Amino acid sequence: MTQQNTGDIDEQTAALNERHRVRMERKKAIIDAKIAAADKQIGIIIVNTGNGKGKSSSGFGMAIRAMGHGMKVGVVQFIKGAMQTGEELFLRRFPEEVSFHSMGEGYTWETQNRERDIEKAQLAWEQAKRFLADPDIGLVVFDELNIALKYRYLDVETVINDLLARPAMQHVVITGRGAPPELIAIADTVTEMEVVKHAFKAGIGAQLGTEW
Repeated sequence: MTQQNTGDIDEQTAALNERHRVRMERKKAIIDAKIAAADKQIGIIIVNTGNGKGKSSSGFGMAIRAMGHGMKVGVVQFIKGAMQTGEELFLRRFPEEVSFHSMGEGYTWETQNRERDIEKAQLAWEQAKRFLADPDIGLVVFDELNIALKYRYLDVETVINDLLARPAMQHVVITGRGAPPELIAIADTVTEMEVVKHAFKAGIGAQLGTEW
């Protein structure tokens, strides 16, 4: 077998690097043009839904990101509330920057009381509306709101009207499975999380720091 000449390898590498440079140059031109065309500055509605893990995690990641830019954040957790989560324990360390309201009493299969769940969801939405009326709050997270809408604990049209009436530069992140189509229609960014694998299927219980 003939050993490849070092000079040939160097030439092949140089050619590969040049093809990569040309492709990236073209890609940059396309991306730069898209960025230049996206010149609107306005608050957006982000919906994280689907059966996969990461909906709330992403929402609270954005809350921390907003805090990093000096924005005030409002959080309302629907459904959740029977036990404190890591995100609640952490964000409550910053009372001047974050107003955190965990207003549920636990998952629906635990509470088993539809009337009580509806009452708690409606109280939570009253707090949500206070955030939506406050232009000083740059980003709000409505964690598990999709669940409250899915079970019709809240009227979707009322929720949408309140969302659309918020201050122009306020961002909203909504999480939870089963986002209703009406909400998806008015949202600016929608991500559906898919399950590829989940530890629970292998008999591994919810872990502190990863699930709650």
